[in-house]
Amino acid sequence: METQRVICDVLCVGGGIAGLMAAIAASENGAVKVVVAEKSNTMHSGAAGMGNDHFQCYIPDVHGDYEAFANDLLYGQFAGRISAMGREAMDFWFKNSYEIVKLWESWGIPMKYEGRYEFAGHSFPGQTLNHLKYSGFNQKPILTKQAREHSVEILNRVMVFDLITDGQGKVIGALGISTREDKLIEFEAKSVILGTGPCVRMWPAPGLQDFNRPLPPSCTGDGRAMAYRAGAELVDLELTAVHAGPKYLARAGQATWIGVLRDRYDKPVGTFLTKPNRYYNDMTLEVNKGIFNEYIKSGKGPIYMDTRGMSEEDLQYMLYWMKHEGNIELIKHLAEEGIDLRKNAVEFMTYDMHIVGGIPYNSKGQTSLEGLYAAGDEWAGGISCAAVFGWSAGKNAALYATSVTSTDLDKVKTDINTRKEMLQDLRSRKDGPKWQEANYALQQIMRDYCYTVKSEPLLEAGLETLIRLKEKTHQYLMAENPHELMHCLEVFNLLDLAELVFVGSLDRKETRGINFIRPDYILTNPMLDAKRHLIRKGPDGLPVTEWRKI
Repeated sequence: METQRVICDVLCVGGGIAGLMAAIAASENGAVKVVVAEKSNTMHSGAAGMGNDHFQCYIPDVHGDYEAFANDLLYGQFAGRISAMGREAMDFWFKNSYEIVKLWESWGIPMKYEGRYEFAGHSFPGQTLNHLKYSGFNQKPILTKQAREHSVEILNRVMVFDLITDGQGKVIGALGISTREDKLIEFEAKSVILGTGPCVRMWPAPGLQDFNRPLPPSCTGDGRAMAYRAGAELVDLELTAVHAGPKYLARAGQATWIGVLRDRYDKPVGTFLTKPNRYYNDMTLEVNKGIFNEYIKSGKGPIYMDTRGMSEEDLQYMLYWMKHEGNIELIKHLAEEGIDLRKNAVEFMTYDMHIVGGIPYNSKGQTSLEGLYAAGDEWAGGISCAAVFGWSAGKNAALYATSVTSTDLDKVKTDINTRKEMLQDLRSRKDGPKWQEANYALQQIMRDYCYTVKSEPLLEAGLETLIRLKEKTHQYLMAENPHELMHCLEVFNLLDLAELVFVGSLDRKETRGINFIRPDYILTNPMLDAKRHLIRKGPDGLPVTEWRKI
């Protein structure tokens, strides 16, 4: 296997919103050489790759008093996620969000609708609207262009799979592979920023096709896994969420729909809306995305998104935003089949489960390891979160890089060679299971032992089964080409994170929300409301958990 060394001031792992914003900011703040390593292509990679139509933000001229705005946030749809960050990080996020809006406008991303800032969706009726509707279909090509104009070097088709430390808890680089050639890439970096997005493919897909998911299946928690292996703290990894939307065509964008959720007999499922409203979507779906599964299992029947009764103007408004949310294939299908949403309701379903916990970072993007920064869906998530904290992480990583000297990777050559041997073993095996088999086995374990309802007997049995799968996967998995090697490394990351989900679930002796139910600990412990559940690798290599006040 060929080896290439890349020396840089700042390495951005992942070329999504967070990674590209971080790279541009790093370049503007003194970093001489900034590199983005993206295992796909930054033009259309990541959770924002197909576009987006909402940017959560605070605009003073629109929202007025910030404290009133902030109080609404703490009682809105994303209250739990925002509260977990802490008030300081929340204030930093939203007080800086308008600067990003203006910056994106100046770069050519349309942030206004018909000449004005338009807010709609993701809020309960009567609450302050905090999601700006914007035309994000071409946001990734525009951000990629900006990065290149800032002299950022973009390495597409490169998967970074492990961080390199100096043995004392300081990150000094990373290891990656080309997904097109048999090549190991050693990144010698003064600072590293993780922006690899959410964690998908740990649980089964909502349909028969494994890549039919609302979040990109290429996002497999790579940043979380490599951060943990390097010694960083992760938080609330056992807490999960689900999406929901049109049945059998898993797509994000449920808040774009202008309609009311109704059962088979036209009765509204929730109490928030009785008729379509372009500014306030039916929040029943946001309160409980699992309600579609619950209705089916209880025999109540399917639930439909009823868009009947909306005006032609509202229909065109909705279709416009669907395009920018990345639902072009859905729009094409409706047109081909002659489906008029003013006359037809659409059945919805609950999609797959995914992790919401991740790598805790502060307003500077700093993690628990020196030299390591993170942003975006590595923890809190969302487009504006990725943009604001990516920008901050890039700035602070660049400032840090100017204050330190790089560490020659030859000093840790033994560790690098060990990982290179692992890669060569995977590529040299002539017989054995492929990555798909291991991934499906993992999904079955997570579905059967660590789904919504969990208990000590289930979790203990599932963890034992997972450990056996993990051992056999490392022993027998094979990769016939560099692309399959990438998928093998993704599966390794998923297996590592799944183990942490089991350990964290066993340690959380309570029920919390609708996706973490412990019949053996049925009550929610209010003493844990203001605490983070941390997990890190202990001295013996095993996971160690800790509860820490926010």
